[in-house]
Amino acid sequence: FDSYMVPTNELETNGFRLLDVDNRIVLPMNTQIRILVTAADVLHSWTIPALGVKVDGTPGRLNQTSFLMNRPGLFFGQCSEICG
Repeated sequence: FDSYMVPTNELETNGFRLLDVDNRIVLPMNTQIRILVTAADVLHSWTIPALGVKVDGTPGRLNQTSFLMNRPGLFFGQCSEICG
């Protein structure tokens, strides 16, 4: 699954700058969710702050984290550190 941030010049007027993506994902509630993360270029650190999830993506490595969504809502994933 790939999802990329919408560039500011392509953002709709009601969009969220630096948070909206081109391909949103819908996740089930009350189900254990496992995310596998890697990187193609440099170290990346990705988070969903409202769910307390943070995971690092490392080139050549596969990292995983899991979480349980216990409430409905629209949650934003984002970079949590300067990449590289």
